[in-house]
Amino acid sequence: MIIRSATPDDAGRLLEIYSYYVENTAVTFEIDVPSFEEFHKRISVTLERYPYIVLENKGRIEGYAYAGVFYDRAAYDHSCEVTIYLDRNSHGKGYGRILYDELEKELKERGIINLYACIADPVTEDEYLTSNSEQFHGHLGYVKNGEFHKCGYKFGRWYNMIYMEKIIGEHY
Repeated sequence: MIIRSATPDDAGRLLEIYSYYVENTAVTFEIDVPSFEEFHKRISVTLERYPYIVLENKGRIEGYAYAGVFYDRAAYDHSCEVTIYLDRNSHGKGYGRILYDELEKELKERGIINLYACIADPVTEDEYLTSNSEQFHGHLGYVKNGEFHKCGYKFGRWYNMIYMEKIIGEHY
């Protein structure tokens, strides 16, 4: 198993992983699967400023994680939003923790202190969304610090969105 920086050439496999969540879950509030070109561009733009990493097992990408702008103002430069997606058949293997540990290490080296995860959260768990992401982040030390009620509408249902925060460095 290796962790490496993603490249735009990984767009096909990463889009394959992400597409499942767009089409079959409310984990992402994106309704339409982005085009290959759009996804390729997203990776390229992210890599200009933040880490974007993949976990490979036996040559196959099993998941990815990346950071992005929390809010585009200079005062927020020590904060970022983090995102993770695993292949739907790769849950429960520890890959998520491995990816986030590496992402946090790289972000800390870049002077990032505050991490924020924007998480779809069910009003009531259903076949499209459970509380697994909130629980996963909680196990990694994230604390829920904000909730937006019924702000996402997908599959004919309303979903909440929560923010969870993790501090990975000292505020000077």
